[in-house]
Amino acid sequence: MSLTQKKPITIFPGWVINKEKGIESTNGSLGMGLSVGIGNAIAAKKKNLDSRSFVLMGDGECNEGSVWESVMAAPHFKLDNLIAIVDRNRWQQTGAGSDIMDVGNLREKFSSFGWHAVEINGHNITDIYMALNEDTSGKPKAIIAKTVKGKGFSFSEENNAWHHAVLTEKLYNLGLTECVGD
Repeated sequence: MSLTQKKPITIFPGWVINKEKGIESTNGSLGMGLSVGIGNAIAAKKKNLDSRSFVLMGDGECNEGSVWESVMAAPHFKLDNLIAIVDRNRWQQTGAGSDIMDVGNLREKFSSFGWHAVEINGHNITDIYMALNEDTSGKPKAIIAKTVKGKGFSFSEENNAWHHAVLTEKLYNLGLTECVGD
């Protein structure tokens, strides 16, 4: 299969903002998503809104200093309405995270900054549900979701070329034939 096939299957080949569905911002590898999430969580607290701010980020993004400034700020502001979900697939845009800058044990790091941090199987729906609903005793929550990049699909599993690839109709159909539950 070629990653250069021309016909994409999706109308969202890149980053998506859809405020109606709760996707208020998207961010690149600069790690600014957690800062935006903190701003949203602070605003919700100041307005006495019963809402939570969710931030999805990659483990490679945790190489950025702005992430760790945010990790330090969230407990200071007592942001128990903030949930950071880190996709721990050990890859980033230009290669294996361990070759570029190994971030080590992310659960321990978030915990050391005062977060309620858990590590889960990011492919297990029950683990995800339980982690999302676990009480944090007033702390921000970090869910370190251990995953396999492209899991279950022959053309993408552990293939970092898929960091920016677009799913074509042909590969979509192949994926449907390979799709099996965990």
